[in-house]
Amino acid sequence: MMILAFPDYLSQAQRLAARLDVPLAEIVLHHFPDSESLVRLPPSLPEHVVVCRSLNQPNDKLIELMLCAVTARELGAKRLTLVAPYLSYMRQDIANQPGEAVSQRIVGKLLADLFDDVLTVDPHLHRISSLTQAIPIKNAISLTAANEIGAFLKQQFKSAILLGPDSESKQWVSAIAENIGFDYAIAQKKRLGDRQVEMILQDCDYRNRPVIIIDDVASTGRTIAKAAGLLQAAGNDDIYAVITHALFCGDAYEHILKAGVKNIWSTDSIDHPSACIKLDALLADAIKAIAR
Repeated sequence: MMILAFPDYLSQAQRLAARLDVPLAEIVLHHFPDSESLVRLPPSLPEHVVVCRSLNQPNDKLIELMLCAVTARELGAKRLTLVAPYLSYMRQDIANQPGEAVSQRIVGKLLADLFDDVLTVDPHLHRISSLTQAIPIKNAISLTAANEIGAFLKQQFKSAILLGPDSESKQWVSAIAENIGFDYAIAQKKRLGDRQVEMILQDCDYRNRPVIIIDDVASTGRTIAKAAGLLQAAGNDDIYAVITHALFCGDAYEHILKAGVKNIWSTDSIDHPSACIKLDALLADAIKAIAR
């Protein structure tokens, strides 16, 4: 086995390679003046190659991933495993208006055609129950960072209330809370646009204890900021946030802090100063399981 790492995921891939005790090679990228990409791999590859790259800011990355996968096959790889802790284009699973592309199905089929295995973490799925419905291969594996997040929070707090910002968050917020013995609450959210949300907090006494907002994806930061404002109105100013995938587009990070959140922690699925919850142990165990 060999790990091939794109430059934007190199440090995480190095930790993964160390856990697996396998060699790693960095993929060479060059961008021409017209934005076309040149992708260069090692000239000789083993039969099993693990390609590592999170797919935030995905448009260029998907093209480079396709060039990488096809070239790896030409260089001798018989089995290609994609490790993409953040998986893009999973939100749109239906056409909301006639003529809209259903990106989940299209991108999922692309990845299924290129790779034998796809491993991701807490993908943002709405109306489907299994990742294989989006990526039609046997080994489309959805992992969860719930244990890693729970262990981190247990080191930071003796007790707290975990707050999920919407009904979709209940599955992992409740799992984290029950595993570490914390209380939890789930808010109701209605999205009005890319940067506008309405939210109602679950009836609960939020005073006198830390409250940790837990979300799988933070893009604009408006959901977490809205929750923080409601918590302050309910008498709490000891507010924190944990995010699995810190996309943080534009002013998102600063917006969350200005809303009254004392500290923000995220996993290292995406490089960011807040990324302190490591996923290499979780990913290594999953690779070992499929490689047996």
